[in-house]
Amino acid sequence: MKSKINQSGGSFLVQSFYGSSIYSREKFNQEHLDIEQMIKDFSRKRIFPNKHKVDNYDKELSLKLIQEAGELGLLGIEVPEEYGGIDLDLTTSAINLEAITYGYSFSFLATFTVQTGIGLLPILWFGTKKQKEKYLYKLVSGEIIGAYGLTEPSAGSDALSAKTKAVLSKDGKHYILNGEKIFITNGGWADVFTVFAQVDGNKFSAFIVDRDTPGFEIGPEENKMGIKGSSTTPLIFSNAKIPVSNL
Repeated sequence: MKSKINQSGGSFLVQSFYGSSIYSREKFNQEHLDIEQMIKDFSRKRIFPNKHKVDNYDKELSLKLIQEAGELGLLGIEVPEEYGGIDLDLTTSAINLEAITYGYSFSFLATFTVQTGIGLLPILWFGTKKQKEKYLYKLVSGEIIGAYGLTEPSAGSDALSAKTKAVLSKDGKHYILNGEKIFITNGGWADVFTVFAQVDGNKFSAFIVDRDTPGFEIGPEENKMGIKGSSTTPLIFSNAKIPVSNL
C-alpha cells in the first residue's frame, strides 16, 4: 500500500519543526521493515561475499547480481505493476538504496543506483506508452542495463552548455545526433541510453538510444581513482540515426 508523506524539502532550514512532524524510521510500517530485512539479507549474502571481485571490475558477476536484484523486485520499486515493477512508495525506495549498501561494494552501488534511477526513471516519467512497454519490463528485471547521457567535455554542472546536436532528417523519420558525452556510469555495459541533445539550436530534448544504433560508439573505460568496478565511459555520436519514435 502506498502511503502519503508530506515532503517539505529544505523548509526545515527556515521553519521550526517538532519531532513528531519529522518522518523517521520509527514510523516504518511492517511492510517497510520486512522489505528492509530482505534487502539487507541479499546485500550481506550475495554482494558482500563477492565484494572483492565486483570492486575489481567483474562485469559478468556485477550484471548477474543486478539480475538477482531484479528478481527480488529491487530494480522496480517505483515502477507500476503494469510495467513489471512493484509500485511502492518513496520511503521503500529510500530503504532500498540504504539497505543495498550493506553489501559494502560502492562499485555495485554505482551500477545499481543508475539502473534504478537515471537509467530508468526518465522513461518512466516522460516516455510514451510504447517506450515504457518496450524498455521498462527489461530494465526492472535486469535483462537490460540503462544509462544516462548528459555530461559533456564542456558541460558538467552547466548542462545547458552541452554541444551535442540533434537535427531532423529530410524525410522526417530520424534525428541525426552528433557530439560526445563523458563520464557515463554504466556506459560500457548499457543496452539503452537516455541522451540529451540540442534541437533547433537552443532547445534541449532527450532521446532513447539503443546500443546498436548506427553511428553510435561507446568509448574506452575510464581509469578511475575509485569505484573501479563500475563502468564509466564516453559516448560518441557521429551522424547517429535515432528514430523519431525514440524522442
